[in-house]
Amino acid sequence: MAKSKAARKAESILNERSHQFLRNYLNTPSPVGFETAGQRIWLDYLKPYVDTHFVDPYGTVVGVVNPDAPFKVVIEAHADEISWFVNYITPEGLLYLKRNGGVDHQIAPSQRVFVHGKKGPVKAVFGWPAIHTRLGNADQKEPVAKVENLFLDCGARSKKEVEDLGIHVGAVVTYQDGFDELANDYYIARAFDNRIGGFMIAEVARLLKENKKKLPYGLYVVNAVQEEIGLRGAEMIARRIKPNIAIITDVTHDTSTPMISKIIEGDVVCGKGPSPTYGPAVHNKLLSLVQEVAEKSGIPLQMRTVSRSTGTDTDSFAYANDGCPSVLISIPLRYMHTTVEMLHKSDIENTIKLMYETLLTLSPKTNLSYL
Repeated sequence: MAKSKAARKAESILNERSHQFLRNYLNTPSPVGFETAGQRIWLDYLKPYVDTHFVDPYGTVVGVVNPDAPFKVVIEAHADEISWFVNYITPEGLLYLKRNGGVDHQIAPSQRVFVHGKKGPVKAVFGWPAIHTRLGNADQKEPVAKVENLFLDCGARSKKEVEDLGIHVGAVVTYQDGFDELANDYYIARAFDNRIGGFMIAEVARLLKENKKKLPYGLYVVNAVQEEIGLRGAEMIARRIKPNIAIITDVTHDTSTPMISKIIEGDVVCGKGPSPTYGPAVHNKLLSLVQEVAEKSGIPLQMRTVSRSTGTDTDSFAYANDGCPSVLISIPLRYMHTTVEMLHKSDIENTIKLMYETLLTLSPKTNLSYL
């Protein structure tokens, strides 16, 4: 038994430095519009594996291999996480909030957070009345969490005490929860959506460098900002790079958990492989190539569909410039937009392998013409 575990460990494409990077990257706050700290960690890890890099005005980071090549291929993820803004400070020192991205108000009560003020992070909690007081009046409905009634308590008891801590209107708020491991190779973290994508594209770049692979095109490893509020970072960087092909990675829903309809969301399960997508923005011939690569490489896939947009950066790349053949390779995720987003190690490795093998298959001569 011990021998088979050692064999499995030897087969892993992830090394100890990879895992250290993953933990550090996931635990570093990178809220929408304030992605700098996470982007700095990501770029420091990526630099040895690319020839050059650049950063756009809003903080999207791009590592480039073969920067002089005229044919350009992008592998992309987004760097931002959902969060809150301080919107109002009461005379009693409590903080009321506004969403920054699609943050879920129902999970907020009793959560611990960091308020990122002018003097650095300040610890705070989402206060919530005790169950005794909520159920004490039979004539009154039990309150439910809404943006309007959620508030933070940072220990200050006046507006001046709040301001003395460096907290101000517009300060961004992130949850404290970080990376952890569960049984059977499951990982949990606050922001796998989509820093797992940033991790995976960086690992693809590492493998290409360490295996001394020479690509017949320019490879642009893109970690885009501001996806959570409308795919804005991808929109900007797609126009700047003008790629010929784009491979986008993001998360999708594991639909095997309660309260999710497989009829609506499809049949996708953590641990059973990456989940490429059919949809109008997804280029059919590029998707077929990815499926062929997966079959040759023994990588299991879980196909899913979207009826209109993918809701990911794929849309920005596909429709940028004169049109860019784009494909979306998602990784199954449980409990999206919570502090306990969960995914499986085997899906991470298989998604990295799928992107890696796809890049080795592509060339400027790859025929992606529909007619």
